[in-house]
Amino acid sequence: MGRARTLAQVYRRFGEVDAAGTSPLYERVAIALSESGEALRAIEAAPARKRHPTVILAALHDLALAGRAPALAAAYAAADGDAAAGAAIDTLLRMTDAVAARAVRRRPLPDETGRCAVLYPAIAEAARRMGANAVGLIDVGCSAGLNLNVDRVGIAYGDRRSLGDPASPVRMTASIVGERPVPARAMPEVVARVGVDLDPVDVTDADDARWLRACVWPDRPEQAARLQAEMALAATAPPLLLRGDAVEVLPDAFDRVPANALPVVTTTWALSPFPLESRLRFLHRLDEAAAGRAVAWVSAEGVGVAPAIPTLGDRRASGHSIIGLATFDHSVVRTEAVGRCWSRGRLLAWLADS
Repeated sequence: MGRARTLAQVYRRFGEVDAAGTSPLYERVAIALSESGEALRAIEAAPARKRHPTVILAALHDLALAGRAPALAAAYAAADGDAAAGAAIDTLLRMTDAVAARAVRRRPLPDETGRCAVLYPAIAEAARRMGANAVGLIDVGCSAGLNLNVDRVGIAYGDRRSLGDPASPVRMTASIVGERPVPARAMPEVVARVGVDLDPVDVTDADDARWLRACVWPDRPEQAARLQAEMALAATAPPLLLRGDAVEVLPDAFDRVPANALPVVTTTWALSPFPLESRLRFLHRLDEAAAGRAVAWVSAEGVGVAPAIPTLGDRRASGHSIIGLATFDHSVVRTEAVGRCWSRGRLLAWLADS
């Protein structure tokens, strides 16, 4: 009973705090799950670390998208919270093993949309500083590698500037904070796209693609449509995805970038789960790679998370992130905070002199 009460509190808080105001469907479903002893016992069929609402709700959504939970799919399509709550509990009780299997195999994937608005100007700035006419992108913690198409999307900023491909079917926007504009410099040719992740997602695989859609909350149709467009774009030229720990896999990733191109490693909110020792090892790996060629690292991480990137005196857990740029040229390392951003890149303040 103690475990059930604890789990009930987790689901109630998710509904009343995390989903409230942004997802009426998940607010109603999560609270209903918190009030059902049978549902909570079914959730306990999954390992403890896989019982979080983001995992279980995505597993239920995946079953709905796969056609195995038609009542839940219909309730989601109708945006009927009461019907969705009942269908979610019924699906969980009837298909406990299937829900648990998905929870064990999968992990909730973050919304990657908006990150390109941060990455594009920083990558272009890295290329300018290093005199590069071509770049090879290496995205660490890439999930499905959607960020690797940063040059293939159209990005509109609040100051009426735009970057990327104006004809792209994928459109992104970002508001500008402060008076300094984002540089309008174009990114050079991208000659390699390499993703590194412990468990990468292949958008050309039907099950993987469906799981990506399942991680989008069902009453966010605009986000779902944007994700669909991003996946379709990625599928036209799938990136190379390398599975494994970044520190171990990075040497292989660097080898995939032609010698005449600047390798640009990107991390977007990927380093915070790791202890400082691991983050320092990651930095050391970049420095090692620079013994044979110039390397750049573009980061968007919480204040103080990216090692060696200045924090500008900002407080940790302050609600925004630092956009960092580090260049490694043999024994010379330069680091700078080139911007701040909020809401995963939806608001951007550019700071660097360009």
